[in-house]
Amino acid sequence: MKTSSMSEYVEPALRSNAWPFVEARRLLKRVNKTANSDKPVVFQTGYGPSGLPHIGTFGEVARTTMVRQAFELISGKSTKLICFSDDMDGLRKVPDNLPDHEQLERDLNLPLTKVRDPFGTHESFAAHNNARLMAFLDKFGFDYEFASSTDYYRSGAFDETLLKALHSYERIMDIMLPTLGEERRATYSPFLPISPKTGHVLQVPTLERNIAQGTIVYQEPDGERIEIPVTGGNVKMQWKPDWAMRWAALGVDYEMSGKDLIESVVQATKICRVLGGSPPETLSYELFNDEFGQKISKSKGNGLSMESWLTYASPESLQYFMYLKPKTAKRLYFDVIPQTTDQYYQHLRMFPNQDSVAQLNNPVFFVHHGEVPVSDLVISFSMLLNLASVVGTEDPDILWQFIQRYKPDVSPERNPGMTQCIEFALRYYKDRIKPDKVYRLPTLKEREALEVLRLELEHYNGPIDDEDIQALVYAVGRERFDPLRDWFTVLYQVLLGASHGPRFGGFIALYGIQETIDLINGALEGELVS
Repeated sequence: MKTSSMSEYVEPALRSNAWPFVEARRLLKRVNKTANSDKPVVFQTGYGPSGLPHIGTFGEVARTTMVRQAFELISGKSTKLICFSDDMDGLRKVPDNLPDHEQLERDLNLPLTKVRDPFGTHESFAAHNNARLMAFLDKFGFDYEFASSTDYYRSGAFDETLLKALHSYERIMDIMLPTLGEERRATYSPFLPISPKTGHVLQVPTLERNIAQGTIVYQEPDGERIEIPVTGGNVKMQWKPDWAMRWAALGVDYEMSGKDLIESVVQATKICRVLGGSPPETLSYELFNDEFGQKISKSKGNGLSMESWLTYASPESLQYFMYLKPKTAKRLYFDVIPQTTDQYYQHLRMFPNQDSVAQLNNPVFFVHHGEVPVSDLVISFSMLLNLASVVGTEDPDILWQFIQRYKPDVSPERNPGMTQCIEFALRYYKDRIKPDKVYRLPTLKEREALEVLRLELEHYNGPIDDEDIQALVYAVGRERFDPLRDWFTVLYQVLLGASHGPRFGGFIALYGIQETIDLINGALEGELVS
């Protein structure tokens, strides 16, 4: 962030109701109370590489970065973001969306950094997933420090806090046991030994503790009792105590997590205090669902992937989607891409004419880290989709012919953003619209309305103006349809072969009046259906 250009925003930021600033002000109160206020303020995101990275992981990093940006603006303090991979966890089940299930079944219960990579590209499954995550975060330009659980445990970075956990074993058990079922309580221990025999991460009780030696005793599946240190990567903590241990060891000041982890945050907060740490400020966000309302799962591979979004829309539109109402559940599937893209560009066009307070409340401020570019998009993404659909083309040059007739001063050279959006729209049309496009014949009432619209267009001699033509379309529908939206549903289904579409006056202005007349004729004669 460039402080020279950001200074005008500092005072308005202290009053802004944009959620990242609300979170940043809450965090600032915490930081101002701490004794070591000169240390960098630590933000953390957590990731479990037991499945392929999914869009929810990206969303957590994007949203945390937005809070970090807001905090830096209002505080002037240095910060860092740790992206922590829990890659020492054992592989408990094989995700459905992976190849070579037989090999993975043989590697069950091994730490993820010891599980063989089913894709054959990295030394382990965790390394493969960590690399994919980092490549994606790097593509978006996120500023972060990647941290591997395996590296931290084995290097001794957690040793001091692990010994505190050993000393506080009973207090941690008192926190955790009431949250567990009877069967789980019988075998629970906050320490998971890494078996020197099999390499497995073992879920077994702790039989003895030697605080002076820093060791625990447990029983192997074959019955042998083994004593091992809790330091040096010989054990891993159960994930809730592990989460708390990281907060304490790394001095984490802020972390957000999904709504499904609210109770886990409560337990981790208590354990963090037992370990002598100060629990971070937290935010619980709603989860993403797929098109059927089911929670997106990395093991199932349902929902929309990061790669899929970027096939059809810009990285900025994805970050915009992540900004929106983090405490509200949202469906994340292909159909949201066009609408989200159009909303992003709408906010981009609004930004230059807004005052500083409104700019801080505009999502694009956070998408672009305060350095908001000027939009050169003159046709909406949805309009481009409908134009491609009606023309039946995958050729950008053909779309440009319509666009330049409508807006003569627009060109690929002067409007690179427009060029990019056309490429995305044609790709989306080819893959997501063309295979499922279905026209229908109009009813008698609808046919009569379309004939009137055709007649009005034939006699129209006004300017090729979106609003004037939209008023004409409204007038035809208002006399014949109640509610009026039924009229537009007719236009979309009969003329465009779609369930929804753009402002139809703007579409006619872009596509052309005579072309629209010909389109209506084709629909009335049944040519579109055939």
